Amino acid sequence: MRLVLGTGFAAILERHLEAATAADLLVWSLTGMTTIDPGLTVQRTDRTVRLVQGERTLLSRSLPVRGEGEGFAAAGGTAADRLTLFQQAGWAASATLRAAGASGLIRASFEAIFSHLDPFSRYITPEEAQAARERRTGEAGLGLRLAPGRGPGTVIAAIARDGPAAEAGLIVGDRVLAIDGTALRPRDAAGAAGLLEGAAGSDVVLLIERNRQRRDVTLRRVLPPGSPVTAERLDDVLVIRIPSFSGQTTRQVAAALLGAFSQGAPRAVLLDLRGNRGGLLSQAAAVSDIFLQSGEAFRTEGRHPEASRVYVTVGRDLAEGRPLAVLVDGRTASSAEIVAATLSDRGRATVFGTSTTGKGLVQLVVPLPDGGELLMSWSRLIMPAGWPLQGIGVVPGLCAAGGPAVAAESLAALRAGQRPMAQAQARQRALRHPVSAADAEALRASCPPGEVPEGDLPMARALVLDPGTQARAMAQ
Repeated sequence: MRLVLGTGFAAILERHLEAATAADLLVWSLTGMTTIDPGLTVQRTDRTVRLVQGERTLLSRSLPVRGEGEGFAAAGGTAADRLTLFQQAGWAASATLRAAGASGLIRASFEAIFSHLDPFSRYITPEEAQAARERRTGEAGLGLRLAPGRGPGTVIAAIARDGPAAEAGLIVGDRVLAIDGTALRPRDAAGAAGLLEGAAGSDVVLLIERNRQRRDVTLRRVLPPGSPVTAERLDDVLVIRIPSFSGQTTRQVAAALLGAFSQGAPRAVLLDLRGNRGGLLSQAAAVSDIFLQSGEAFRTEGRHPEASRVYVTVGRDLAEGRPLAVLVDGRTASSAEIVAATLSDRGRATVFGTSTTGKGLVQLVVPLPDGGELLMSWSRLIMPAGWPLQGIGVVPGLCAAGGPAVAAESLAALRAGQRPMAQAQARQRALRHPVSAADAEALRASCPPGEVPEGDLPMARALVLDPGTQARAMAQ
């Protein structure tokens, strides 16, 4: 527990978007213990903190103070050392804490800390982290899962039916000694998973040992299970649906566009991001790049120097300048919001739908010694026009909130030369961090988040095929 907490505390102190002290982390972690056992209370003064059970003080210690020149690792370690003493005292006095176990205490500590910092950071258990690593790497695309084992290499712990590994005759218990010629370190399943990562359609060579016999096995990576990008024609308009942003999203969107244009160029393109909860940040930049010329896509800002970056577009417009609209709703979040905002701010697309989720914080994955991870917010997203995404979301140029009849009235107003959402769009582009909750709520109220049904697609088609109407719906 000490190693896990110390590693996590050091990362939070150094990299989290919001600044905190070692004393803060200690006290907040202690309140996590009180959520497990409400019979415990935490009392803090300017210099000390106490853990109390009823009328009895279980332990009292001074608050850690970071010394001049002290590094984040040392400061985090000091807070973790002190917290461990409190956990030992609470463990001895509380059967409820003992029932929660070490994993329960670790989870409660980080949950309490992040409840003070931001709504998206969280602790991921070793089991959850393993599943997440499989989604991020090639394990899922190869139909196998690795686990630490005794001796050299790693062991195949699971085989997916009909996956590449099963088709090659691999079985649970086979030992993987090397991947593409790189020998594996003992018990390093996470490192092995990283070596398995690769693009769909590429090959990877595993050195397999079974019954003391070794052989090379070549596997071809496939797209991991999930909802791929789909494309269809709505009369003369191409509708591309992106359900999430995975490692293959850009390739699939580009293939959908090129395939459609090879069969006769559509008059316009609708990019459907309704219900898309986001995914890989790099894919948001890459998908935007498909439709844009050179320029800024978005940027990130954070306390740590490495958290502040500028993402740019450098390619050519594969849609060949065809009119473009992006469909969003109240469930559109994260990377999906970025694409909608980037295409809108750059004047490339009209946004149709409702206000989106407003998830504008970027998470950093911090590996922990127990095999778990911290998914930690370390930067905020800034759109090309300079406004922050977090808590605001994307305001559409044609609002579909209130039902099809209200949306139809708004479309008619646009056709008549009016701009119903112009004031809200201008307010959004003028916002700068920090944005008050009242300002964010007022902006979102101009087109409240909600669902956009399939029946609204013809309205989106009508918007994107009328140049004057679309121009009036653009953010300016």
